[in-house]
Amino acid sequence: MTDFELLLSKIKDSGMTMVAISEKSGIKRTTIYNRLKNVGEFTASEIVGLSTALHLSKAERDKIFLS
Repeated sequence: MTDFELLLSKIKDSGMTMVAISEKSGIKRTTIYNRLKNVGEFTASEIVGLSTALHLSKAERDKIFLS
C-alpha cells in the first residue's frame, strides 16, 4: 500500500512542479494526479520514474510504495 502522505511530502520537498515531475519521471501528469487520488495503483515503471525524479533512496522508495 502506498504511503500517500509521505509521497506528497517528498513531492513538496522537491520544490518541483507536477509538470516538472511528470517530465522527469516520464509519467503523464494526469496519471500522477490519478494515482495520488488513489485511482489505480502505481506500476513498477511509475515507481521507478518517480524514484528517479524525486531522487528517492531505495529505503525511501520502499517505505513509500511497499509499506
